[in-house]
Amino acid sequence: MQCYALQEKLKSLFPSDEVYVINYIIPKQNIINVGGFFRFYPGSETPKSWLNKISQPAIFAKERKEYLNLTKKVYNAGQINALNLDCIVIGSDEVWNYLDGKSFSLVKFSGGLTAKRIVAYAPSTGKTTGEQIPDNVVKAMHGFTALSARDKGAQELCERTVGKTPELVCDPTFLSEMPKINNEKIAELTKKPYILFYYCNGIPHEIKKKIIDNAHKKGYEVLGAGEYDKMYSHMSVKLNPFEWAEMFARAQYVYTGTFHGVVFSIINRKNFRVYASIESRVKKIDALLKQFGIENRNIDINQNFSETDTIDYDKVYEYIENLKKSSSDYLLNAVRGESK
Repeated sequence: MQCYALQEKLKSLFPSDEVYVINYIIPKQNIINVGGFFRFYPGSETPKSWLNKISQPAIFAKERKEYLNLTKKVYNAGQINALNLDCIVIGSDEVWNYLDGKSFSLVKFSGGLTAKRIVAYAPSTGKTTGEQIPDNVVKAMHGFTALSARDKGAQELCERTVGKTPELVCDPTFLSEMPKINNEKIAELTKKPYILFYYCNGIPHEIKKKIIDNAHKKGYEVLGAGEYDKMYSHMSVKLNPFEWAEMFARAQYVYTGTFHGVVFSIINRKNFRVYASIESRVKKIDALLKQFGIENRNIDINQNFSETDTIDYDKVYEYIENLKKSSSDYLLNAVRGESK
């Protein structure tokens, strides 16, 4: 979704240019990510939901081919350089998490790339703290011709490596609208009002059950966005990315433990609560909520589903619209080679 949104934004900014998505593969990361879909959680899943879940990699592959203008597969900087691209935009999310053993690559820090312009757009550092930055990362960072950051952690990495503080830009998913979906599957799933869960990893069973029971009492169904729990009203696992986004657009309320669960709640002006237990997610979500002025959205032991638990989105979007404008201007100037 980030990649699609950034691709579409660049196409709108540079309508006379060819915009490609570099189909860069890190085999270890690919194997681990695909393998994750085959895990079975007997406490919450059923054999039927598991069978739906393991079809997701094939669905994602199909959507990538349809919606992303992919290059041929490449596995290293030399093969990327052979594509003869004038400008390379690197981003977004945890591309600068040098502590992630499965996905670390110097290419993400511009290492080995020879394009005339190499632009960082909205990178994040995940769980890194800025301590003991590898020497090869420090060296690679000097290859960027333009730098931006999605959060303070990425800003600090730039300060410690190249001595510059880049401007904050928004996550690319804010920059482009997603295609609206109104197919039979989504229409059937969302025909009744519902609250939506998206990966509240580790949430205590008693809290989740209390929220769900309260929602049922008020006449709401409970669904998962591409996930399943035996407590949910229906199975909504087998989704393509835009169907997933539509689940947020039609929800009455969202409970999530991920950065992009929060982002798509905000994009759709939904009231939401957060239960995040994974360190890198906690760090990213806290930074985003603080930046947007909507802190204190965490779920607690006394949490109930409440339609009156509202966010003042008019105020939030005053900031977001300004951020989108400055982010778009950054991309325009950086790709042109006019950034400072």
